[in-house]
Amino acid sequence: MLEAKQIGAIIEQVGNFAVEAFHIIGLFVIGGTIVWTAAHSYIFEIMPKPYATLDDILLLFIYLELGAMVGIFFRTHRLPVIFLLFISMTALTRYLAIDLKGFDNMKIMTIVSAILLLSFAALILRFAENRFTAKEEGLSKKHREE
Repeated sequence: MLEAKQIGAIIEQVGNFAVEAFHIIGLFVIGGTIVWTAAHSYIFEIMPKPYATLDDILLLFIYLELGAMVGIFFRTHRLPVIFLLFISMTALTRYLAIDLKGFDNMKIMTIVSAILLLSFAALILRFAENRFTAKEEGLSKKHREE
């Protein structure tokens, strides 16, 4: 007969497997959705035009950044927050480029300030990433390069 510790270990293994399977399936669904949407936008919205606009190119960059974020999460099981900042900056830049004519000066300054704030946040994250590492990651980049 199985003891309580053995049953607990089996349940923990099943739970870990279920979580891992959910991550993999979820990432494939999200990645497939990004590819499908990017392909649809490219084929049916960008290709029929005689040329791509800045708006179209920035939209493709957003899809690229989303795909890269999913790929990094798939490989490392860590969400690269800096990619969310890049996506946000690109989305705000796209929004500014599309609707600039309809904005008053205060709205333009607000969007530009938000982009600047996100840029500083990305800079701080990049600095902290290079300077500090989590214990489970082992040695910092500085020590690995020596």
